[in-house]
Amino acid sequence: MASAFKLLFAVSLFTLLLRFCRGSIVGVCYGRNADDLPTPDKVVELIKLHNIKYVRIYDSNIQVLKAFANTGVELMVAVPNSDLLAFSQFQSNADSWLKNSILPYYPATKITYITVGLEVTESPDNASALVVPAMHSVLTALKKAGLHKRIKVSSTHSLGVLSRSFPPSAGAFNSSHASFLKPMLEFLAENQSPFMIDLYPYYAYRDSPKKVPLDYALFESSSEVIDPNTGLLYTNMFDAQIDALYFALMALNFKTIKVMVTETGWPSKGSPKEKGATPDNAQTYNTNLIRHVLNDTGTPAKPGEELDVYIFSLFNENRKPGLESERNWGLFYPDKTSIYNLDFTGKGVLDMTNSTDGSKNGTTWCIASSKASEADLQNAIDWACGPGNVDCSAIQPSQPCFEPDNLVSHASFAFNSYYQQNGVSDVACSFGGKGVKVDKDPSYDNCIYLTAGGINKTASSNMTATANTSSSAHTDMCSWICVFLLTTLIAVILNAGNVFDVSF
Repeated sequence: MASAFKLLFAVSLFTLLLRFCRGSIVGVCYGRNADDLPTPDKVVELIKLHNIKYVRIYDSNIQVLKAFANTGVELMVAVPNSDLLAFSQFQSNADSWLKNSILPYYPATKITYITVGLEVTESPDNASALVVPAMHSVLTALKKAGLHKRIKVSSTHSLGVLSRSFPPSAGAFNSSHASFLKPMLEFLAENQSPFMIDLYPYYAYRDSPKKVPLDYALFESSSEVIDPNTGLLYTNMFDAQIDALYFALMALNFKTIKVMVTETGWPSKGSPKEKGATPDNAQTYNTNLIRHVLNDTGTPAKPGEELDVYIFSLFNENRKPGLESERNWGLFYPDKTSIYNLDFTGKGVLDMTNSTDGSKNGTTWCIASSKASEADLQNAIDWACGPGNVDCSAIQPSQPCFEPDNLVSHASFAFNSYYQQNGVSDVACSFGGKGVKVDKDPSYDNCIYLTAGGINKTASSNMTATANTSSSAHTDMCSWICVFLLTTLIAVILNAGNVFDVSF
């Protein structure tokens, strides 16, 4: 009995610590408010193709749950607002829903969260009073099935749940929601569930472009906004909004509740008045968001704090009402082609469309002449990667620009890096007549060629050693430490019974 207990204790602790060291994650919202979307099985193929590991849906559709079976993708499912009344009134309704809509597909379909209600404070019928009773019903149903520790229960909110969000330190919940929020926050704290928030810096910029600079909303700001109460410096609106929520939670003495961003993103198209809704801005926001989150840098008020984020949305949804932008938040068109390039690993931008035509904006690159001799190319590479101070890690074996493994390709990458870092002048692309200037972006697959304007933003996109370190070093290091410590702990527990003994 003692040995069995020790083994169970060690395994449980191992699992707990690995979960703790998981690091931040980025998922995607799979909305289906459209009449032209691919079937769920085709959607799953797309999700797997782009290495997306976390997905949020807005109901518990059977066909969707079946499609995600045995994929390893972690799924967030939902109880829609229309079911809140039934779930809040009778426990049997929640029991039946779990029995018929969840249990037949679990654990083959890896469901990890159930959201009860969607931005209820924004709904016209204001069903907020029903949310917490419905959450308790769902939790009770999970307890009956023994799944309450594996599947977390929460509810999603808009930023409108706050009455103040600037400066972040003055963040405060709207007092009109007090009767609903207090029991909800108590529920979240007691069950270690996250506070789920839908954040959209785009709307702040769209509605107040004179007060909210575009670069501040896009994670591109070179200046800082100072919180006068704390002295904390903010370089982007996303962090400021997250911290406003944390300060609001702390003001009510809920200091242990973590924040999860269940929606954020940027539209790629809008009405004539929505000038910020462009593919370039959408790509910039989501690319910078992914890198920011996966770096595990946290926010100014919560440095190093893990943050899970879901990007809205997988597809453009043609049945959504409202302005043109409402139908254009997708990463993909319904035919599964990309609206713009995006990499969910945080290492760079995947080239999923045709290469950029630099002639339209004056951008040029420098590549190696195919007529140059191998000896001349090798000498030029040696110089560029040595005295020329070019980081050539991307053309090393197993790195994104190693293939094709030939001197022209490797020299082209090295030549361009030197060219971009040294003023994009004719001299910088000379290499004894071996360099050639072009206006077509030579980037391919995961190999991204530098441009002078993007050196500080995307230069490290290719350098897997650098990019991988910046996006996942915390997670990798923590995981290794966890594995080492837990392996040692297990050995101690199982083999050192003479040091301490757990028996019954």
